[in-house]
Amino acid sequence: MIRELSIKGLKVISLKIFNDDRGFFVERYKLDRFSEHGLPPFVQDNHSRSKPGVIRGLHYQTNPGQGKLVGVIRGRIWDVAVDLRRDSPTFGKWEALELNDADGNLLWIPPGFAHGFCVLGSEDADVFYKVDSLYNAKGEGGIRFDDPDLKINWPVSNPIVSPRDRVMPLLSEFLLQSKGIS
Repeated sequence: MIRELSIKGLKVISLKIFNDDRGFFVERYKLDRFSEHGLPPFVQDNHSRSKPGVIRGLHYQTNPGQGKLVGVIRGRIWDVAVDLRRDSPTFGKWEALELNDADGNLLWIPPGFAHGFCVLGSEDADVFYKVDSLYNAKGEGGIRFDDPDLKINWPVSNPIVSPRDRVMPLLSEFLLQSKGIS
């Protein structure tokens, strides 16, 4: 099942998990089923492992823009997408939801959004995501995770954040530099 979230373009994909006494089986991606719902083909898979309390993001890419299909294969995260599309009525708004290894939900984040997450609970989280365009270092950017204008209430205390993510521009600085991304 695929459902739209309140910000146009964001989608949650609920996967069918087949459980039995041996464990489980799930189809995490199937091109024909996903393309029926407007999801693009993907060109690269990425995998990150993060410790409890880590915040990664908020990152985006331009030239070309990069969409992400995000899921968790171990642990729990609170996943955040911020709309940076300059012509969007929800520009600067964000949506967040928990992704975890138990329910197998995926989040589709189209190009034009900044993405970040924090690890919930007491165990590491493995985040696995597909992207629809290759990484371009020259098009990489970000917004500060603790931007007071965004008012994201990250559900972790004493977060572990990379030095790079701590000094990303604020949304207001991003607007002065670029007027948004398409």
